Amino acid sequence: MRRETAYKLAGRHHDHPVHGAGIIKEREIRFSPAPPGQIERAWIALRLLKGLEVERGADPLTLIVRYSVLEYSLEALEDALREARFVLENSLYVRLARALVYFSEETQRHNLLSPERLIKQSNEVYIQAWDHHIHGDHDDTPPDLREYK
Repeated sequence: MRRETAYKLAGRHHDHPVHGAGIIKEREIRFSPAPPGQIERAWIALRLLKGLEVERGADPLTLIVRYSVLEYSLEALEDALREARFVLENSLYVRLARALVYFSEETQRHNLLSPERLIKQSNEVYIQAWDHHIHGDHDDTPPDLREYK
């Protein structure tokens, strides 16, 4: 069964009323002023990636990228840029914002890729299985002999 069919049967909807909750993300990548010319080289390199839209930001040291969180993540893009010897801005504010974006994208990707539970109250299945399973607290002694007299 395809995942979309299972989601429809489970009543799962992918409407996202909260801004930024969709799978298409628009992020800003901030570069350090040194070395000169790196923003142009990064813009050219990022444009080669399929499914990634790149444009120049209002600030001359930024690039705006748009991508599906199922295909890319800001962490993967920035790691690839660092490996290619690009220098990103590393101020405290940018590091905190990066950490929040990395966490939220990783969590969203995990939640989108994990299957929806199709059984309502699925924990009851495990409770019933435990009740029928012989385990350590089973006592064969008749109830009248168990009571202290």
